Amino acid sequence: MVPLLLVLLLAVILFGAGFAVKILWWVALAVLVLWLLGFVMRSTSAGGGRGRWYRW
Repeated sequence: MVPLLLVLLLAVILFGAGFAVKILWWVALAVLVLWLLGFVMRSTSAGGGRGRWYRW
């Protein structure tokens, strides 16, 4: 009975980790898209140069 419970617990942990990693991949993809959009659509400064759309 104990080995069966351990296997089930391991399966649940791995499923949870896999789900979390998949969510993190989608978050990373969304951040990349926002960064690329900001890079393409950045405004020009008064001197005619290209400015940064972020503060850091």
